[in-house]
Amino acid sequence: MEQLTIAPIDHVRGTIRLPGSKSISNRALLLAALADGTTRLRNLMVGDDTRYMLDALAQLGVRTERDGKDVLIEGRGGPLSSADPVRTDQATDQRIELYLGMAGTAYRPLTAALCLGSGVFELTGNARMSERPIGDLVDALTALGGHIEYLGEPGFPPLRVTGGGLVGGEVTMPGHISSQFLTSLLMTAPYADAPVTVHIEGDQVSKPYLDITLAMMARFDIHASHESYQRFEVPVGHYTSPGTLLVEGDASAATYFLAAAAIRGGPLTIEGIGRNSIQGDFGFLDVLKTMGARVEIGDDYVRVTCGTLTGVDLDLNAIPDAAMTVAMLALFANGPTRIRNIYNWRVKETDRLSAMATELRKLGAAVEEGEDSLTVTPPASLKPARIDSYGDHRMAMCFSLAALGGVPITIDDPTCVSKTFPDYFDVLESVAQR
Repeated sequence: MEQLTIAPIDHVRGTIRLPGSKSISNRALLLAALADGTTRLRNLMVGDDTRYMLDALAQLGVRTERDGKDVLIEGRGGPLSSADPVRTDQATDQRIELYLGMAGTAYRPLTAALCLGSGVFELTGNARMSERPIGDLVDALTALGGHIEYLGEPGFPPLRVTGGGLVGGEVTMPGHISSQFLTSLLMTAPYADAPVTVHIEGDQVSKPYLDITLAMMARFDIHASHESYQRFEVPVGHYTSPGTLLVEGDASAATYFLAAAAIRGGPLTIEGIGRNSIQGDFGFLDVLKTMGARVEIGDDYVRVTCGTLTGVDLDLNAIPDAAMTVAMLALFANGPTRIRNIYNWRVKETDRLSAMATELRKLGAAVEEGEDSLTVTPPASLKPARIDSYGDHRMAMCFSLAALGGVPITIDDPTCVSKTFPDYFDVLESVAQR
């Protein structure tokens, strides 16, 4: 297995411009593909998730073109359909097989979007994708007239989707597992035969990600609304290209560098995100302030300088990805840190609650793992450790921060960061001071 050892880092300092947001990038790609007109996407994230989405769109007949650092998407002006007949052993039909790796931000939205057009689509992924639930989305789409079959265990990928349209109307969807289910339904809903109303059962998780979805839909001229995240209404309509769309720097990726500065360093400046960001993980800056870091926010940048960090007790359901970085900050804080209401960590690229607890203990921390919470008490000093990344990009990036504790850290399977940030470790080295 490939490994990477990160030498102890004394402090971090410098300026970084981040790749585009994963959440915004894959939403933008799908909306641009459905829209009337051609969309120029600037600062699109380059990583596995966008590669899988672009490959899938190409198989579906969407024309894309690289123009320097920009990507041009020629919209289909409506639902996606089979591009060309596919020959099988039996006959020529309209079946298309789409392999989407572990890209949930491609798999879930495409499951919904492919209900609209014509053709038969088989959506597969890697072994972990087949363990990630999708039943709530499938149930909602089926209630609206979608035709979806499970090709393996019910409730999980792989799936066969037969296009034919959605009738619209009202549907109920549980909100406690993943906001990606609702995002997928909302982005597809304008092309249903009638307006769609979604009622949420229980509390909706990861609400800021739904704010991104609604903001992106509005950029493409569809204005959906909600009532306290419990009732969403989407009108019938067509997406229209905004022409050029600049993808914000990835706020989730920013958390690792901002945390490094809060732990031991600064000033460190991140360019490409600022006070008008639509990303929920921008809320990580509030956590840094609460813990004791010094934070400055501009129109197109944020800057962090270290302070004396204090443990916190916070509900971080709204920012589950950034909450992992908070768990790493806990190693350097005075007193314990408790992170609550993060059950959906368990259905990500790995069971992140169990994985984080296991790897934090290797560093010497005392960790209490709850069903939906994690409590971390820092050790007097960190231990050198070999960290299992579990093939999860966020595990690998998070635990690189332990090198700020004066010990070498070895990361197993470091190339898993290619999912969202292929040159992450190079960028970290560019600001590391030893």
